[in-house]
Amino acid sequence: MNEIKLSSKAQLLYHLREKQGAPVSGSILARDMGISRVAVWKAVQSLLESGYLIETNDNGYLLEPENEKDFLYPWEFGEKENLFYHYYNTGSTMDRARELAVRGIEKAVISAEKQSAGRGRYGRTWVSRQGGLFFSILEKPKLTIADYSLMSLVIQIAVVKSLTSICGKQAYLRWPNDIYINRRKIAGITTEICGEADLISWFTGGIGVNVNNKAPSAKAISCEEVLGKPISRKAVLDKILEEIEIVKKSLNANAVYTQGNRTLANEWNQMADCIGAKAAVFEPQYKNDNITNNPKNILARGIFAGIDPAGRCILKTKEKGELYFNHGSVSLAFIIT
Repeated sequence: MNEIKLSSKAQLLYHLREKQGAPVSGSILARDMGISRVAVWKAVQSLLESGYLIETNDNGYLLEPENEKDFLYPWEFGEKENLFYHYYNTGSTMDRARELAVRGIEKAVISAEKQSAGRGRYGRTWVSRQGGLFFSILEKPKLTIADYSLMSLVIQIAVVKSLTSICGKQAYLRWPNDIYINRRKIAGITTEICGEADLISWFTGGIGVNVNNKAPSAKAISCEEVLGKPISRKAVLDKILEEIEIVKKSLNANAVYTQGNRTLANEWNQMADCIGAKAAVFEPQYKNDNITNNPKNILARGIFAGIDPAGRCILKTKEKGELYFNHGSVSLAFIIT
């Protein structure tokens, strides 16, 4: 097995943090990192330019824990740093993920402090406020195009589990891709695939979480508001990525299916808070998808009965019985009483 080589910045952060606020001399760092003192100095300068507060004195270099900032740079992730790409400002992390896929990259995590063109479903704008967590994952799952929704379900379940654990309040799913706490939206997910023949060539999942940012409306909420204090975005990202791998492994989500995944659907349904609620399925419009103002867009009204193993919305209607809708073409509005 090839030994994973950490960047000098990742090594430096590890050694400085290991001392828990005590200074470390350049010579000791050079010895432990296996590089020259000049290389250590260059690594320190690079971190300073990236916003880290490293104090230099006669005893060496000092990184005080209380002065640490909430960074999402690749070198913050240790041995996994080669998987990470971080931007201060970019159009959309989904666009960057697609570019990596075209280059032949098979697995990556792309994050950004700001997005000038963040998007949700149907090209809607995703408001990227400072302090939020905005990232995309790129994978090449062994799935047929017919089962493309399974990776989306994996991510949704993982995000719900993560936010429930982090916030100490139960998070819930709403079809097709939103996550709520206290009936206020805390996260959203969008997905994109590229396929060849009947197999998925690559999959990207974009995830936006209100962490420490001000919620964009009264209908939204953030982790900070739930907890009453700020929380590390890196901790949220780490937890979500960890849960994604757990859900994939436990549900064998990388296998090739032909009829969806019943176990995955059952778990999704257990995390949904609107099963049994009155709902309307409608075709959204780009400028205005308010069903009250666009009654002609409504395709069906009924009772939301959860999802089937393929991730399709099940709507029980009086006129036509059970109807099934794919989330790629319609949206669902709940009438919550």
